[in-house]
Parts: sequence; C-alpha cells; structure tokens
Amino acid sequence: MGDLLQPWHLIVLAVVAFLLFGAKRLPELGKGLGEGLKGFKEGLKGMTEPAAPTQNAQNTPPPPPNSTPADHK
Repeated sequence: MGDLLQPWHLIVLAVVAFLLFGAKRLPELGKGLGEGLKGFKEGLKGMTEPAAPTQNAQNTPPPPPNSTPADHK
C-alpha cells in the first residue's frame, strides 16, 4: 500500500467535501475544526502542568511546621 496522503488523494477528498457540504458550509467546518484543535492543545498544556497537592482521603491536618514525625505517635 502506498502513502494515503498523496496530492491526488487530497484533491479527490477536497472535491468530495465541496460536493457534500457546499461552499457556504466549508468555512464554518474549518473554523470549528480550528477551535477544536486550539482547545485540545490548551487541554494538553493543562495536563503537563503539575497538579496541586491534595490532602489524604482521611482529611487529616498537616503536622505543625516545627515538629518532627516522631512527635505524632
């Protein structure tokens, strides 16, 4: 099998899309696709940033700052 994104294939796809959706609808579809990709990229940026630390499931308060772990037995 050859490469699916050859220029001849892309031209055929463009003609089929034009016939199916028409000239008025294609810019709207392109705008929607662009906004979707922008939102997807922003979502990926949010996943790469570290999440805020969460407390234990028991909701225990953190130890006082001037104590050692041995003080909390």
